[in-house]
Amino acid sequence: ACPGGCLGGGGQPIYSTKAVKTKRMESLYNIDADLPLRKSHKNPHVDNLYAEYLIEPLGHKSHELLHTHYYSKNKQYDFSELE
Repeated sequence: ACPGGCLGGGGQPIYSTKAVKTKRMESLYNIDADLPLRKSHKNPHVDNLYAEYLIEPLGHKSHELLHTHYYSKNKQYDFSELE
């Protein structure tokens, strides 16, 4: 996974220029470097969630609630009405 999360994954802003993307990347890395909890496996809240609710990593409940599935986001546009 990306340190601190994805920079250009789905749901992220679409950048107008490479310079804008680079600036956002630098900002996110700087913010991440200052956070007290940077790694989920060292987060006591995540540990507690698994201990009390999800039971085990990669278990049925954690898979059902936390995992996502890929689906194509290809869009077909119909511009005929603009003519």
